Amino acid sequence: EVQKHSVHTLVFRSLKRTHDMFVADNAKPIPLDEESHKVKMAVKLRTEYGSVLHMPTLKENLREKGGSNTGDPYGHKQYSGNQGQELEYLITGTHPYPPGPGVALTADTKVQRMPSESAAQSLAVALPASQARMDANRTAAGVGDIYRHAGISERSQPPGMSVAMVEAGGNKNSALMAKKAPTMPKPQWHPPWKLYRVISGHLGWVRCIAVEPGNQWFVTGSADRTIKIWDLASGKLKLSLTGHISTVRGVIVSARSPYLFSCGEDKQVKCWDLEYNKVIRHYHGHLSAVYGLDLHPTIDVLVTCSRDSTARIWDVRTKASVHTLSGHTNAVATVKCQAAEPQIITGSHDTTIRLWDLVAGKTRVTLTNHKKSVRAVVLHPRHYTFASGSPDNIKQWKFPDGNFIQNLSGHNAIINTLAVNSDGVLVSGADNGTMHLWDWRTGYNFQRVHAAVQPGSLDSESGIFACVFDQSESRLLTAEADKTIKVYKEDDTATEETHPVSWKPEIIKRKRF
Repeated sequence: EVQKHSVHTLVFRSLKRTHDMFVADNAKPIPLDEESHKVKMAVKLRTEYGSVLHMPTLKENLREKGGSNTGDPYGHKQYSGNQGQELEYLITGTHPYPPGPGVALTADTKVQRMPSESAAQSLAVALPASQARMDANRTAAGVGDIYRHAGISERSQPPGMSVAMVEAGGNKNSALMAKKAPTMPKPQWHPPWKLYRVISGHLGWVRCIAVEPGNQWFVTGSADRTIKIWDLASGKLKLSLTGHISTVRGVIVSARSPYLFSCGEDKQVKCWDLEYNKVIRHYHGHLSAVYGLDLHPTIDVLVTCSRDSTARIWDVRTKASVHTLSGHTNAVATVKCQAAEPQIITGSHDTTIRLWDLVAGKTRVTLTNHKKSVRAVVLHPRHYTFASGSPDNIKQWKFPDGNFIQNLSGHNAIINTLAVNSDGVLVSGADNGTMHLWDWRTGYNFQRVHAAVQPGSLDSESGIFACVFDQSESRLLTAEADKTIKVYKEDDTATEETHPVSWKPEIIKRKRF
C-alpha cells in the first residue's frame, strides 16, 4: 500500500533531494585568491595602461591617502620627480609637435608641459558649468559618432550595453546602461491569397512557368516533355510545343523579341519563334541537364545553368557561348539576371550563391552562409536586394556586395521556388506542397497555404516546383507535382479587421549563419 503524503511534505522532500544532488555544484565560482588577483591586475595594468603609469596621481588622492603613499596597491611605483613642489603634469605626447615647420624635435619639445593643477582648477572655475558640461558631452558624442559612422558600434562595446554620460551634481560619471534590444517593426498588412482556379492538361510534373510581357498568356514546361501555352484570363490551352526529349526545366519569354526560350534535362537549350511556333536556334555546350535560364533585361544575352556545375552566357543572335561561368562545385540550380551590377546571380547545390561580373566572366562575390542547397533566388522588382531559398532558411541580401540583411525562418522544407511582387509579398514554394507568404521588409510570415492535390493524385504528389506573379501582380501561378497549374488571387473581401496581423514585437534574433 502506497503511503499518502501531503503536498507540503512531497514538495520539501523533493527540494531536499534536489539540494543533495546539486550540493557539490561544479559551476559555483571559485573563491577569489588575493595574491593571484594582485598578479593578474598588475599584469593588466602594465599591458593596458603602461604608457600612462609614469604620470603622477592627483593631489586629492594623495591627501586622501595621507600624502605618504605614492605607490599603488599592485606594486607599481608612481612618478615622483616633482615631489615637494607644485605638481605639474608631464605628458610625453604620443604625437609631439615641433614649434614650427622644418624644426627637428628635441628632448625639450618632446615633453609637453601642461599648466599646474591650481591653474587648471582656476581655469575650470572661470568656465561656466554648462560650458564645461557641454565640452565633455561633445567629446563623448564625437567619439560615439566616429564609431557609429565607421560601422563598428557593435564591436566597440558589448551588445546590449551603451555607455551613457550621467550627470549627478555636476560630476560626469560613465555609467553602463542596458540598451533596449531591437524589436521587429510592425509588418505591413497584406490581404490573404486564395486559390481560385486549377488548370490541368499536362501529363507529368509541371516543372517551370513564365508569364509573357503583355500579360495575355503564360507558358509552362513539364516532365511530359511538352511546353504548353495557356490563356491567362480563361485558363484555356492555346498551344502545345513538342521537341524536347526529356523533362523541360526552364521557360522564359523575351520582352525584346517574339521568342520563347526553353531548356531541359536533355542538355538542350532551344529558341522558339512564336510567329511560326518552331525551333529556330539551338545553343549547344552544356554537358549535362540544364536546370534554369534567364534573359538579360537590356542586352540580347541568354544565361543558362546546368548540372555540369557551370552557367553559360549565350549571344541570342549568333548562338555563340560568350562565357562559361565556372566556380561552383556542384549543380547550379538557379540563375537570375539584372541590368545593374552584379548582372548575374547563381544559386547552387554546393550551398553557395555567386554574384558574377558579366564582362569579365568571373565571380565578384561568393556567399557561403547557407548550409544546404540553394535551389531558388529572386530579385526584388524595386529594391536593390534579393532573396535566396534553401531548406535551412530563406535569406535576404543587399546588392552589390551581397551584404546579409535577415533570415526568414519557418518554412522547414526543400524550397524549390521564390517569387516577390512590388507590394513586398514574398512567396516560397516547397517540395512538400506548402506555400508560405511573407512580408518582405520585416520577414513576417502572414499566410501558409497547403492546397489539396488534384483528385486521382497521391498525397505524396503534393509539391510546388515553380511560382510566378503575372505582370499585374494580382495573380499568383504555381506549377505543381500533381500535374496542375494553380492560380491564386488576393481575397477582396478581407480587411485588416477580419484578418488581423497576429504579430508580437518579439526580439529579433538575426544570425549571420
